[in-house]
Amino acid sequence: MARKPVAREAVLDAFESLLIEEGERAATLDAVAKLAGVSKGGLLYHFPNKEAMISVLLERLDRLLADDLAAMAAAAEGAAAYFIKSSVWADTPLDRAFVAATRLAEVAHQETLRRMAAAQAGWLELLAADVGPAMAKPVLYMGDGLYFNAMLARGPGGPLPAVGPDVDGLLAALGRLRG
Repeated sequence: MARKPVAREAVLDAFESLLIEEGERAATLDAVAKLAGVSKGGLLYHFPNKEAMISVLLERLDRLLADDLAAMAAAAEGAAAYFIKSSVWADTPLDRAFVAATRLAEVAHQETLRRMAAAQAGWLELLAADVGPAMAKPVLYMGDGLYFNAMLARGPGGPLPAVGPDVDGLLAALGRLRG
């Protein structure tokens, strides 16, 4: 299989970074090209428009989510514990793709909203199999709350907050939910 051109990945990474740091409006073709260190023509060679970049970013997100769902399904501690433990901003490729996609969802990008709903459905299915349908959404909300609060507490470029006690508290709550 042929390797993807380095410039193409640099452009996609730049697009993702601009979405995360500045939002959808700031992620113009010119801004992406500048951040990626390529000419606008070089960007257009790989991505003829912004929608093409969004499409490839969503494909990246789908791949990363599929890997995460597989790991969640196989987790020895159960899907719910895995979900809570992994619901911490760690600047991973999945974190970055997910947050970039949320910035697209904020502006009601329809395909992004569809993909985010599918991701949530996948998590809920695994959580329901682990803790039952009635508790799946509460566990989802535990993980989501942990994730977004940790991300917001970090601030732009700041250090990752210590969330170990929060994770431990949520795992203890999960244990009580399981009875």
